[in-house]
Amino acid sequence: MRRREHPVLTKDSHNLSIIKPMNIFKLLLILSVFFVNSLYAQKPYVEKELLNKITRKYKIFAKKRFIYLQKMLDKTRDGDDLQKLEAVNKFYNGVRYMPDKKVYGKSDYWATPWQFLGKDKGDCEDYVISKYFALIYLGIEPKKLFFTYVRSSRFKAAHMVLTYFKTPRSEPLILDNNNHKIFPASKRKDLTPIYNFNGESLYRASKSGTGRKVKSKKAHKKWDELKLNMKRKLI
Repeated sequence: MRRREHPVLTKDSHNLSIIKPMNIFKLLLILSVFFVNSLYAQKPYVEKELLNKITRKYKIFAKKRFIYLQKMLDKTRDGDDLQKLEAVNKFYNGVRYMPDKKVYGKSDYWATPWQFLGKDKGDCEDYVISKYFALIYLGIEPKKLFFTYVRSSRFKAAHMVLTYFKTPRSEPLILDNNNHKIFPASKRKDLTPIYNFNGESLYRASKSGTGRKVKSKKAHKKWDELKLNMKRKLI
């Protein structure tokens, strides 16, 4: 009679044989979450191809500014909302202020974040736009962030700031290129809010909360132009 052969069992194969199906499922789930998080963490704010284009156009010092930006974003990623607001506000307030007329040859131009930091200059809307998209990259919900049109008594002029609403009824925090500290709206007596805009809707500003919804084709037109330029990766 032919002798029956038995498979050789090693220590490792024995260990594998006792893993329960549920444990295998948990292991796969953990690995998949780790893989997705790794991909997200590795995705830069400005991808390599775009950074190379920026470097060719604005030279090496512009590249260094974007590298420093990425380091700041990576360092801040795990912070709370206030830490993210403070870090982004501080970084972009280091860019020089200059009116659109001098930078782009026309008034009221909304620059992409790549144009703003590439040129290292811009006006109030450009600070707001760049802060907005950097904060979204850091995971802050878009519904909490608004482009807010205000009247500045200090400069006797129209102005724009970025506002953060923890809830739709909260008093907003003000991120302003003219003030390096973030204050609640009630502490900024020099600013009179007029409108809040979040890319989808325009609201007549109030002392607390986002305000009453109104219609405006101009705000949407500027936003649509910006979105198109962002899609084209305009530098």
